Amino acid sequence: MAQTNQQDESKQMEEMKKTMIKKILSKGALERLGRIRVVKPELANQLELYLIQLYQNGKIKGEVSDDQLKMFLDAISTKQSFKIIR
Repeated sequence: MAQTNQQDESKQMEEMKKTMIKKILSKGALERLGRIRVVKPELANQLELYLIQLYQNGKIKGEVSDDQLKMFLDAISTKQSFKIIR
């Protein structure tokens, strides 16, 4: 029973996240996010959380265009660093 409740909460949170993302992104940006999700689902999730956080903090006003989404994607990508060990 507890697991079912947890699954319901998880589904509800996912729906809230989708609704917020649709509200934040323009049609072109939403399509780009969908393409990113196909190739790199973890990056898409990270980008969604980043956008929601910016929106909740009032740093995003209005709709995010495709070009703006590219800039946010760039910002997230540069934060990730890879360490190559030889």
